[in-house]
Order: sequence, then structure tokens, then C-alpha cells
Amino acid sequence: MRYADYQIRLDRDFVKCKLCPHECKIPPGGKGICNIRKNIDGKLYSLNYGKVLSYAVDPIEKKPLARFHPGSFISSVGTSGCNLKCDFCQNHELVNCRLPNYEISPAELLKLVKRDNTIGLAYTYNEPGIWYEFVLEMAKLIKGENLINVFISNGYIQKEPFENLGIYLDAVNIDLKSMNPSFYREICGADPNPVIQTIKTATNMGIHVEVSTLLISGLNTSTEEINELAKLIAEIDENIPLHLSRYFPAHKRNAPPTLVTDLFKAYSIAKKYLKYVYLGNI
Repeated sequence: MRYADYQIRLDRDFVKCKLCPHECKIPPGGKGICNIRKNIDGKLYSLNYGKVLSYAVDPIEKKPLARFHPGSFISSVGTSGCNLKCDFCQNHELVNCRLPNYEISPAELLKLVKRDNTIGLAYTYNEPGIWYEFVLEMAKLIKGENLINVFISNGYIQKEPFENLGIYLDAVNIDLKSMNPSFYREICGADPNPVIQTIKTATNMGIHVEVSTLLISGLNTSTEEINELAKLIAEIDENIPLHLSRYFPAHKRNAPPTLVTDLFKAYSIAKKYLKYVYLGNI
């Protein structure tokens, strides 16, 4: 465990977590929505500091990042937990801590990255925002070695914590799941506005930004929504690449895979606004 950043102590030993927009008010012995930050005797602790569930060397395009050091390989690391509850989660075994974890220090992880001779480290697989304390410490070490930090995130993080981490980030891929607040609320347990804010903040900080949207036929594939999505990104920066990915049944959602025709239709719409649009999982 590690004492958690961004917390406020309340009455009766409750603690408010200020890391993400949920701002969980956590009673003694309780955990936040992420199931990772726990109130112990009126203080908030991170339960996944230094715990790794997955480490691999991946092509940078797998993150996905299409226009950032193409053709290179990057070390990739993840742990347990997430602050969203998407019923289609493709990494739910990791998110729900159903795999064994290994304890590792930032210095030991740095040795792995240097051993594998990659361009740097991607924080990915689960939501790295709730691994905040470890990611921040690791990102400083990576940057100190003139290597690259990549943040693959749902973007559901408060502005101040992101800005403090963003100083050390070279690239991000933010998962903007839908433009529809009811989609976020009912399917993911969140709100799109903080995610959009993170995209804007990262762009304004000069971080390389790409955006991903998993398309699910009948839920977020309408002409109106794709127009709204692409137009929003273009208003931030028309050079931001957009990845439109095909859904396959996973976790709690058993609906059929996304119709390929829906992806090509979305591609055609998005290309009216954006210079770079990519289709994934087809």
C-alpha cells in the first residue's frame, strides 16, 4: 500500500478522493468505485502500488497510436482496477484482479524496459489513472532516462492530477466511448464531459493525442453521433487521429459484433472532419 495522493479528510473519518470525477466519499474500511483506493483509519491508501498483472513488449500501433513513432516497439504494463464499469470491458480479468500479480519497484520495472531496448513505457491494459502514484513515480524515472511515456486511458481523471502527470507524458490515447451522456451513465457508470476535458488538456499541453471509440451497432453508431464525435475532435484539433474499433462480445455484453458496414459508414463521416481516421478490429 501507499498513501494516496489527492484526498480530503471529512467528518467521522470519511475521506473524499479527488483523483477522478467520481469524487468518492469513502467511509472507514471502504473503497472507492475503482476498488483500489481504500480508507484505512481515516486515510486513503492505494492498494495497487507496485503490483503488476501484465507486462509485454508491443508494437506502438497496438496501443493504438498510429502517428507516433510508427514501426517502433514499446514496453507495456498494467495492473488491476478501473473507475468505469463498462459492461463490454475487454480486459475485465485484469480490471477485476482475476490474474496473479507481481510486486515490482519502479527501479526494477525501469530495468525491464532498458533490458528490452524499447522506446519507453506504456501504461495500459487497465485504467492507469487509478494507478496514479506508481505511474507518476515511474514516469519520472522513464523521462530521466530520455525514454518515452505513453498513457492509454479512459480519460476519467481530474484536471489537476492529469496536468501534474502530463508534464512527463509524450503521448496519450484517450477512449471517448460515446457522445451520449446516457450511454456513459448506463453502460459505463460515468460522464463524457471530463473525458472531453482531458483530451483538451492533453492537446493544450503539447502531448501527442489520439482518440479511440469502440463502436457498438445500435448504441453509438448513428449518423448524428458520429458527426458530433468527429466534429468535436476537429474543433480541438483536426490533426488528432481517431480510431474507430469493432466491438466483439465480452464481459457482460453478448450482442453480436459490430456490423462492418457501420464501421465503414462511420469512417466516411469522420473523414469529413478529420485528417486521420483508422478502423480497428476488422
